[in-house]
Amino acid sequence: MDLNKVMLIGRLTRDPELRNIPSGQSVTSFGLATNRAWKSADGQKQEKVEFHNIVLWSKLAEIACQYLRKGRRAYIEGRLQTREWT
Repeated sequence: MDLNKVMLIGRLTRDPELRNIPSGQSVTSFGLATNRAWKSADGQKQEKVEFHNIVLWSKLAEIACQYLRKGRRAYIEGRLQTREWT
């Protein structure tokens, strides 16, 4: 059995954008920033930020647009999907 599950806690980098696809289904997307901090071997504080593109569908997309705003902290649970653009 395989598993593709991710849990993220971070801050929104932009307001969610709600739109409808031709079938009438709602979809929203927004950015989420997560960071981690640690001390290096020489005692210096280090920090790294990762940026994630989040896509939500259907009723969850509508709820996200109602409550989430840029800068707010959010917990996102879902699966990873890699997309390519040319």
